[in-house]
Amino acid sequence: MGCCGSAERTKREWRPLEDRSCTDLPWLLLFTVFCVGMGSICSFTIVTGGAARLVFGYDSYGNTCGRRNELIEGVRLSGLDHTDRKFIFFLDPCNVDVVQRKIKSTALCVSLCPTEELKTYQDLKSFAMLNGSELCSYELAGHKYPGLPERFSKCPKLPVPPSKPLPVFNRCTPVDISCYAKFAEAVVTFVSDNSVLHRLIAGVAASKEIIIGLCVLALVLSMILMVIIRYISAVLVWILTAMVVLGSLAGTSVLWWLYIDHRLYGNYTTNQVKEEAELNTENGQALLVYAGAATAFTIILLLLMLFMRKRVALTIALFHVAGKVFIHLPLLALQPFVTFFALLLFWIYWILVLLFLGTSGNSVQNEETGLTEFRLTGPLQYLTWYHAVGLVWITEFILACQQMTVAGAVVTYYFTRDKNRLPVTPILSSVLRLVRYHMGTVAKGAFIITLVKIPRLFLMYIHNQLKGKENACARCLLKTCICCLWCLEKCLNYLNQNAYAATAINSTSFCTSARDAFVILVENALRVATINAVGDFVLFLGKVLIVTSTAFAGVLLLNYQRDYAEWLLPLIIVCLFSFLVAHCFLSIFEIVVDVLFLCFAIDTKYNDGTPGKEFFMDKALMEFVESSRRLGRAVERGRSRVKEAVSEGAGMKPMVSDSRGDLLSEEVELEHGGEWEELQEFQVYYLLVGVLVDWVLTEQNGFVLCLSEDVVLFLCVCLPTSTLFLFVSLLQAPSPALFPSSSKSASS
Repeated sequence: MGCCGSAERTKREWRPLEDRSCTDLPWLLLFTVFCVGMGSICSFTIVTGGAARLVFGYDSYGNTCGRRNELIEGVRLSGLDHTDRKFIFFLDPCNVDVVQRKIKSTALCVSLCPTEELKTYQDLKSFAMLNGSELCSYELAGHKYPGLPERFSKCPKLPVPPSKPLPVFNRCTPVDISCYAKFAEAVVTFVSDNSVLHRLIAGVAASKEIIIGLCVLALVLSMILMVIIRYISAVLVWILTAMVVLGSLAGTSVLWWLYIDHRLYGNYTTNQVKEEAELNTENGQALLVYAGAATAFTIILLLLMLFMRKRVALTIALFHVAGKVFIHLPLLALQPFVTFFALLLFWIYWILVLLFLGTSGNSVQNEETGLTEFRLTGPLQYLTWYHAVGLVWITEFILACQQMTVAGAVVTYYFTRDKNRLPVTPILSSVLRLVRYHMGTVAKGAFIITLVKIPRLFLMYIHNQLKGKENACARCLLKTCICCLWCLEKCLNYLNQNAYAATAINSTSFCTSARDAFVILVENALRVATINAVGDFVLFLGKVLIVTSTAFAGVLLLNYQRDYAEWLLPLIIVCLFSFLVAHCFLSIFEIVVDVLFLCFAIDTKYNDGTPGKEFFMDKALMEFVESSRRLGRAVERGRSRVKEAVSEGAGMKPMVSDSRGDLLSEEVELEHGGEWEELQEFQVYYLLVGVLVDWVLTEQNGFVLCLSEDVVLFLCVCLPTSTLFLFVSLLQAPSPALFPSSSKSASS
C-alpha cells in the first residue's frame, strides 16, 4: 500500500506498454470487502422482511399483506393471516405529510380495491358483502358498518374515491389524483394555474415523438462533433479569443462611458438635496470602481493572451489528434452509454436497498399517529450511513473505470508507431488490462475523491438545514469550507485522471503514478493552463452549439402548434437532454485530450527524434515540435552572437564546448527559460498595472495603503509561485526533445 515514499526507483524510466504488473492489491481487497458489506446489507433487509414489507406492503399494525404473520409483542391486531388480503388500502389517502413525504393515514390489508365511488356507510357494507373486502378496521364486522359508533374513526373517510392497485407494489391508489393537490403544489411551485399545467402536460404528450426525435438528433450531433472538431478547432479558438477580447474591451468602454456621462451630466443642477447629492456621489464612485476593475481585468487578460498565444497551437494540434483517435477507435463513442448504463443499474439497486432499509428493523409505535412503523435502532442505524458511503465510493469507482479505460486505449494508440498494427479492439484490450491489473488503483483513486466529497455533502446538508437560522459569520464559514472542498475535489479529479494515464503507460501504483504525472504537469505548467483554459472554452462552445442546434430544430418542428405555451416544457426537456448528452460525449473528448497531452509531454521529454529515440507522436504534433525547434534555433543563434560579441570585446577567445552536459544544460535553459522569462514579464506588468490602477482610483491618502497592499501581494504570492516554478524546473532532467541538433553536435 506504499505511497509516494515507496521503495520503487526514484528516477522514473518510462517504458510504455512494456511491463505489466498488478497495482494496489491491498486496495482491491479493501474495496472487495466493502462491496461484500454492501451486499450483506441487501441480504439483511431480505432476511428480516424489509424487502417483503416494501414490495407487498404492511398495515398499521405491522402485518405484511399477502402473508401469514407472527404476533408482535405489545402491538394489537398483529399476527393476522393476510394470505387473501394482498392490497394496501388507506383510510384517508389524501392526508399527505408534505414535509415527511408520506401518507399520515391508517393502512389496512384488503382483498380488493374499490373501483367505484362509495358515498355512504351502506355502500361500504354492500362492498364488503359482495366482494369480501372489508374497508374498515379489522375488529369491525362488515355487516354492522352503518350502525357502529366507531365508524367515524375506524372507517375510511367518505366519499371513498375509486382506486386501482399500483403494479408490483400493490397499493390502492385513487384514480383521480386531485386529492394530492397539496403535495403537487409543494413539488410544482412554479405553476399556480391548473389550466397552465394541463396545457404543458398536453404539449408534452402531443409532442412525444418530436421529443424523442430531437433527443436522437442531439446524440447524433454530439458524435459527429467529436469527429469534426479537429477541423474546426482552430477557427473556434480564434473566434473565441476575438469574442473574449472584444467583449472585455466593449464592457470596459461602456463602463467608462457611463462614468464620464455621470460626471458630465449627473451634477447639472445645483438645487439637489443633500441626500440626493450624497447618493449621486456614491454612484459616481461605484462606476469608477467598476470601470477601473474592468480595465485591470482587460489589461491582465490581454497580457495573458499575449504570453500564451504560442501555446494555443499545441491545443489545436491536440484537438486535431483527438479527432483522429475517435476515427481509429470508434468504440470510444460507446463509453458514455456503457458508463451511464452501469451507473443506472447501480443507482436503481442502491435506491431499492435504501427503501428496503426504510421498512427494516424493529417495530416502533409512532407517538403522534399511534401507527406501527419499522425503524433501525442501535448499531443497525449505521447501516444507512454505510450505504450512503457506498453510493459515493462505487459511483466514483465506475467513473474512474471509464477514465482508466479511455486512458488505456489512448495510450495504446499514441505509443503504437504503426497505426495499422493497433489491436483489433483497443477498448476491449484496455478493459481487460484494467480488470486484470489495475482495479486496485482505480479503487484507491475513487476512495480519495470520496474522502473529499462526503465532507462537502455533509456541510451542504448542514447549510440547508440551518438556512435562515445561522448567523452571517457561520453562513460565510460554511460556504467557504464547501467552496474549498469543491476546488480540492476538482484538483484531485484532474490529478487522478492523469495518474490513471500514467498507470496505463507504466503500470505503476496510484501514488507513484500521481507523483510522476504531477512532475510532468509542473514541468509544463503554462501549457497545462493554456490547454485547460482554451480547451474548456472550445468544448463549452461545442455544448452550446449542440443545445442551440437542437433547440432550433425543435422550434421548427413544433411550429405547427400555434399554442406557443405548449412549446415550453418540450423545449426545456429537449435542451436539458441535449446538454446532458453533449456533456457526456465531450467529457470523453476532454479525457482524450488530457491523456494525449501527458503522452506528448513524456514523448518530448525522453525522445529527441534521433535513431533509437524516435518520437511516437502524430504528424500534427510533430509539426508543432518542428516549429518550436525553429524558434529555439533562432533564439540560440541570437544568444551565440551576443556571446561572440562579448568575448571579442573582452579580447577573449570564444569558448566552444564539446561537452554533452553543457549542451543539454543550454537546451534546458532554452526550454524552460522562455516560460520563465514570460512569467517574469507578466509579473512586472501585473505590478505596474496594479500601481497604475491604485493611482487612478484612490486619493492621495489611500494611495500609499493600496500600493503597500499590491507590493505585499506581489511579494507573498507572485514571487513565491514563480520561485517554486523555477525550482521545480531546475530539478527536472534535461529535455533534448525540441533541440536534437545540439545533441548530435555533442555526440560528434
